[in-house]
Amino acid sequence: MADQSIVEALLLGALEGLTEFIPVSSTGHLLLAGHFLGFESTGKAFEVLIQLGAILAILTVYASRLWEIAVALPRSRPVQHFVLGILVAFLPAAIIGALAHDFIKTVLFESPMTICIALILGGLVLLWVDRRAEQPRYHDLIDYPLSLCLKIGFFQCLAMIPGTSRSGATIVGALLMGASKRSAAEFSFFLAMPTMAGAFTLDLLKNWDVLTAADLPIIGAGFITAFIVGVFVVRSLLDFVSKRGYALFGWWRLAVGTVGLLALLAFG
Repeated sequence: MADQSIVEALLLGALEGLTEFIPVSSTGHLLLAGHFLGFESTGKAFEVLIQLGAILAILTVYASRLWEIAVALPRSRPVQHFVLGILVAFLPAAIIGALAHDFIKTVLFESPMTICIALILGGLVLLWVDRRAEQPRYHDLIDYPLSLCLKIGFFQCLAMIPGTSRSGATIVGALLMGASKRSAAEFSFFLAMPTMAGAFTLDLLKNWDVLTAADLPIIGAGFITAFIVGVFVVRSLLDFVSKRGYALFGWWRLAVGTVGLLALLAFG
């Protein structure tokens, strides 16, 4: 990683911040961009470690909301139910991610073709789900039943396939089970906090012995741009999907997946 350009790291960090919270697969975009740029990170750690910037972005935007939850938690049953729901939704990814970490990083992360196919298939699913005419049953994520939270958690596990999208999998799962478009996106935000923090911690521990001081400027550059761009996206996304839905992101996935697939077939 040390011989990589700071400019490449800044570009990839901006790409992480732009795509982490929208249902297009940040990891898929980073791995494809890195493949075509010739960007190689130590143990594929860069792609996960710069997520700390995105984590801090969502914590910054939701700081007041998180404080309100923390203050109300000891005495509010609805808030206790909500926090438990997030933990229940996080559990499947925590278990499966820890068990399958090495396979994901050494096999799935090394397959740009798999990423492109997942982007295309996910785009088709997102377009189909966005056009369903059913009236949502859940408009407030505080009211999500624990059973719904657990099902969303299992949907999130699909995102262990690069190109699927963590936010995309959780949003699609929530929409299929009756959540409104806005609450599905917001639940994905809250679920991202423990999930991304867990993935970051696990990857840091796994790669601590192979990272060097020379890697830090590259990771730092990606982290800073991921944070700045991520703040903008988190502040804008809920209003956008409330008004326009998810079709744009479905078409985005189809375009990126198709272009990437053609480029791989043409140039490898």
